Amino acid sequence: MAAKPDAKDAAPAGPPANLEKGGAAKEKEGAPPAAPASSGSSALAWLVAVGAVVLAPVLSWALANYLLLPQLEKRLSGPVSAASAPSAAESAPAPDAKSRPAPPTYEFSNVVVNLAGTMGTRYLKTSFVVTGSDSALASIFEGDKARLTDVTLNVLSSLTLADLEEPGSKNVLREKLVAAYNQTLGRKVADQVYFSDFVVQ
Repeated sequence: MAAKPDAKDAAPAGPPANLEKGGAAKEKEGAPPAAPASSGSSALAWLVAVGAVVLAPVLSWALANYLLLPQLEKRLSGPVSAASAPSAAESAPAPDAKSRPAPPTYEFSNVVVNLAGTMGTRYLKTSFVVTGSDSALASIFEGDKARLTDVTLNVLSSLTLADLEEPGSKNVLREKLVAAYNQTLGRKVADQVYFSDFVVQ
């Protein structure tokens, strides 16, 4: 009787087909994946972008500090051209501006008058200085003080409350006082009036 081949002996010597596939699959899994071709250029692009962001401010600062500012300082500290330099006549103050003495003055202080048309209920209290070109202005006004005080009271008491509320009323009043003083004195002595106090009550 012939002996049956043992099942173990009947197994083929080569590895099973499915094991070969599994082994090939394991080999493929163990191998590193192939890098895409564009990864090198992508890294280079990132490097350039980061370099631009970091280096642009540094380069701008260096350019401004070491190139532009020195040139600007050199131009500013250089000699001024004749066209842009102010002439001596413009830069120097007028020779007689400081040496010219203050004009002669005479002061009327705390003059109080009732305003016209108010039945004595409203009044004007003022102080002012009269100026002129005559060097003897103060002595002229002091010598004729009574008459000039009367003229002042007449001009001020002729004003109404409506007159004083008009725009530019002080300028009109200045002109009236100067004209009244010069007319009373018979010649031009007063040039201008400057108010230091002006209260309507």
